[in-house]
Amino acid sequence: MQKTFYLKELTISGTQKLGGSNSKKDVLKIQSWLTLFDLANPGSGTTSSIDGDFGPATEKAVMNFQKIKKLPANGIADSKLFEKLCEPLKTAIEKPIAGSGLRQLIINAAKQHLAYQPYELTINKQSNSGPWVRSYMDGNEGEPWYWCMGFVQTIVDQAASTLGKNFKTLMPLTYSCDTVGTTGLNKGNLTRYSKVRTDPSIVKPGDIFLIQKSPSDWYHTGLIISVGDGIFETIEGNTNDDGSHNGNRVCRRIRNFMTSKLDVLSVESLV
Repeated sequence: MQKTFYLKELTISGTQKLGGSNSKKDVLKIQSWLTLFDLANPGSGTTSSIDGDFGPATEKAVMNFQKIKKLPANGIADSKLFEKLCEPLKTAIEKPIAGSGLRQLIINAAKQHLAYQPYELTINKQSNSGPWVRSYMDGNEGEPWYWCMGFVQTIVDQAASTLGKNFKTLMPLTYSCDTVGTTGLNKGNLTRYSKVRTDPSIVKPGDIFLIQKSPSDWYHTGLIISVGDGIFETIEGNTNDDGSHNGNRVCRRIRNFMTSKLDVLSVESLV
């Protein structure tokens, strides 16, 4: 993997507890994962404020998580407990993916992430935050940091690394749809939406779509996992049920390429 920031999201520096000499940074990470657990498991009672203060509410949230995981409910967050909290991220990225060839690996890696329900959080009144976003965005987070391209590059990196390939030969490390679109035009591996509509056979599962605002401006991206009659089935980050380009999670969606301006970046040069 070229994108390894996620490793920093898998550890805390020491035990955190009510009345302890706690690290605000570590408590924020604990509170974030407790909230993410509740988003993925509604009603678990593990959500409290994400403010870096290990107070009674956070202690109770830890205890509820411990009870669900059948651990001693002492309200103390040590490294072993944190390993269980951040297990979804570790598994999504480090669990070996199966597949013959890069395209199938891209599809299976995207499905693997989707299964662990990556969500963004709002921290310090800033959306586009939290451990999933920081992992996809190499430590960056906050309102301006749309993370759809960070998600796409993480998946392509994961798949390419399985084959000993470097995704940066396809496109530079970037969080910008415009940069990737322009690179694709310069390399000749970006197909415009008008041609896609005329000949959809050009597009293959594992390719990357970019939604065009103008011929040199793209505002959202995702991975194509299947091609049907006038539609792409996709997995994409920073979206929601409405297909927003600034949503709050990874979704599996269906997009109509006959009515939407979906340019397509081929990953063929990495195959």
